[in-house]
Amino acid sequence: MQIEPFGVEQWMNAWETKCELNLAETCVASLTLSELMQMAGTTQQMPSELAAMQMTYGEIRGSTRLRGLVAGMFAEQAAENVLITHGTIGANHMVYQTLVGAGDHVVAVTPTYQQHTAIPRSLGAKVTEVALSEAGGWLPDWDAVAAAVTPSTKVIALTNPNNPTGALIDRAGLECVVEIARSVGAWVLCDEVYRGTEQGVPAPSIVDVYDKGISTGSTSKAFSLAGLRLGWIIGPESLLDACEIHRDYTTISVGMVDDYFAAMALEAKDVILERSHEITRGNLAMLDAWVQGEPKARYVKPKAGTTAFVALNLDIPSYDQCVALLKDTGVMFTPGSALGVEGYVRIGFACYPKVLKEGLERVSEWLAKQPVAS
Repeated sequence: MQIEPFGVEQWMNAWETKCELNLAETCVASLTLSELMQMAGTTQQMPSELAAMQMTYGEIRGSTRLRGLVAGMFAEQAAENVLITHGTIGANHMVYQTLVGAGDHVVAVTPTYQQHTAIPRSLGAKVTEVALSEAGGWLPDWDAVAAAVTPSTKVIALTNPNNPTGALIDRAGLECVVEIARSVGAWVLCDEVYRGTEQGVPAPSIVDVYDKGISTGSTSKAFSLAGLRLGWIIGPESLLDACEIHRDYTTISVGMVDDYFAAMALEAKDVILERSHEITRGNLAMLDAWVQGEPKARYVKPKAGTTAFVALNLDIPSYDQCVALLKDTGVMFTPGSALGVEGYVRIGFACYPKVLKEGLERVSEWLAKQPVAS
């Protein structure tokens, strides 16, 4: 199977160990296990049930405890509608392996996480990209999405909240895509990994709006636990049964320790999400003030997520901007070109506030020395 290089991951792999201030990170500042256990109200010593845990495969679909907790974050889902996976990245991959093959058609709203275009192409499907625009507030043009679907469309793929722009499709928008999908019998795969990071009122999940909706997510972003490598697929039981056939050939199950700590986190979700909101909402206010005061920057303020898509008025490509910035200041952004959109950089604002503050100050000093675009 041939697949195109993963632009954003290759960028991160090349540079994230070489920066001083990482403003390319997309996870809310990571928790230590000690901090997690404190939030969960348990001892900082190894819990007795963890110490006694036998290191076998455990429940293949994920523990009943964890699947019930994941289902509880949705309006109308049960544990039977949850399959635990190796991160959201494993969840998305499994869904495409299950649903898409040669001759099928996928409509992907872009920019997005590259999985949603590269994987279906690698499986032999035709992918039609429907581009978002800054002028449109980075929200989908539903007429364009409707024009892109065909009778062979198997999946319409969204990220909501959007990566990299932080735009948030509300219920009315989701009902638009459901109507479009239903007209051709397509699934709607909604990568909801940034769910829980909303700046205000959250949007519903696609699975609570459409009977052929699929939600993928994980403990990585809002829950600050990327190191667990634990995610999920939410959808109809028949879909999960089909996905499990594919997973039998790859991961079989997630690790029991990962499952255990993920369940601990979801039981303490109110405390963890309160911390995440404090960081992301305070940091976005800081970033917004910076953009408004920086003559060489503009953006559409995110409604959710942990990243903003910012245009810098410089006469060099985004990749070269980010390399020069990193080498001159130690601050790391992600170039828009790594996400398939030139002219922008992705700034992560979910780090510790002092990191964002110092990083933006260094960027302003650097921008003041750069010539504007001609």
